[in-house]
Amino acid sequence: MRFSVVTYGSEGDTRPLAALCRGLLDRGHELKLFADDSTLTLPRMLEVPCAALQGDIKAILPIGDPRQALRWRDILGVVKGMKSLVECNMAAWLRTVGEHARSSDALLFCSLAYGTGLILREELKKTAVLLSFQPVWPTREFCSPSIRPLSLPGWLNSWTHTQAYRQLWALYARSAPRARREVFGTRTTARPVRDFPMLCGVSKALVAQPADWPADHLICGHWSKEMGCSPVPGWQPPRDLLGFLRGEPPIYAGFGSPSSFVRGKALKALIQAAAGRRVVFSPGWSRIDGSLLPENFFICRDVPHEWLFPQVSLAIHHGGAGTTHTAARAGIPQVILPFGADQYFWANRVAAQGAAPRFTGRSAAAIAKMIAFAQRDSTRHKAQRLGEAMAREDGVGTAVSTLETLVERDRRS
Repeated sequence: MRFSVVTYGSEGDTRPLAALCRGLLDRGHELKLFADDSTLTLPRMLEVPCAALQGDIKAILPIGDPRQALRWRDILGVVKGMKSLVECNMAAWLRTVGEHARSSDALLFCSLAYGTGLILREELKKTAVLLSFQPVWPTREFCSPSIRPLSLPGWLNSWTHTQAYRQLWALYARSAPRARREVFGTRTTARPVRDFPMLCGVSKALVAQPADWPADHLICGHWSKEMGCSPVPGWQPPRDLLGFLRGEPPIYAGFGSPSSFVRGKALKALIQAAAGRRVVFSPGWSRIDGSLLPENFFICRDVPHEWLFPQVSLAIHHGGAGTTHTAARAGIPQVILPFGADQYFWANRVAAQGAAPRFTGRSAAAIAKMIAFAQRDSTRHKAQRLGEAMAREDGVGTAVSTLETLVERDRRS
C-alpha cells in the first residue's frame, strides 16, 4: 500500500508520525511524510521518505530575548500568525501533497494540515484517516482537551467537542475555499462532512477508549520508538552529557516549542525551585543559553527523549502530548506546567494516575512543592506502574494493522 502522510506544526506533531511511518515502512508499505522542514530531523534519521512544506512554523512564535517580559500582543500574535500561515500556504500544501496523493491508496492527515487533508480527500476521492494526538472526537465521557478539564454533564462534554471543532474550522473558513478554487477550480464553501476514521496515538493508560465513539475511531496507544535506545543505529549522545548524567539521576526541564514563552520571571522561578539540584535543561525553540542559567543547569539540545528520560529522576515540562507520553512511558514522575491548548488536559490525566502533582502555579514556591510531591516514593511507584502499563501497548502496531484493514475495506467497497 502507498500512503501520503501530512502534518503541520511543531516537532510534537511530527515525531509521533515518524515512528508510525517507520512502522508502515517496516511492514513493506510505501509512503512520504510532509511537514515543516524544521521538524523533520527525526524522520530523516529514521530514513522515512519526507518532504518539506512551504512555510515556517517558528516564525509565528515570539522567539525573542528571554530576558524581556512577554507581552499580551506577543501571545495574541501567535493566534493571528497561525491563521495567516495557513492562509498563505494552503494552496502550496495542496499542490505539494496532492501530487503524491494522486497515486496513493490513502491520505493520513493531522494538526494544521487538517483542512488540506479534507480538501484532498474530497477532490481526489481517496481513503482519508485523521491522525490525532488528542482524543478530539465528541464524547459524553470528558470535555474537549482544548479547554481546562471540567466536571460536566455528558451532553455538555459532547457540546465542548463540537465547539472546539467549530473553532478549528474557523482557521480554514477563508483559506480552504480560496485555496481549493486556486488549485482545483472548485467553488464550495461547505464545511466538510466528518465521516472519516480517526486513529489516536494516545495511551489507553491515560485515556480509555470512549464507549460512544464510532467503531473506526480508535485509541491505539502511543506512537514512539523504543525507550532507552538510540533512535537510529550508530547514534551517540554527546560525551559531556554522558558525564553530567553520572551519579544520582538529575532532573529534566524543557518546554519544547512553547519555550519561547518562558521568559526571565518564569526562568528565575524554575531556577529557584530547582534549589541547586542538577538539571538537564532543553532550551527548545527559545534563545535561552548558558549565560542565563546557573552551573547546576546543563544545556541539552536535540537529544531524543526516548533515550534521555529513562536516565533522569523526573521531567518538568509544558504538558505537550508527545513529551507527556514519553515521560510516562519512561516510568518517571512529572511536573507539568501547562501554557494552554491540550496541555492542561494531559497535566490532569497524569495527575489522576498519581504520577504527577496537580498544577498549582508557576511561582518558585509552587514549583518547589510540585517537585517535592514528584519525588515522593509513592509518586515514583505510581509513575513506574504507569510506564509498565504503557510498555505493554503496541501503539504503532495497532495503528498499522488498522490502516491496512481500513484501506482494504475501502478497496472492496
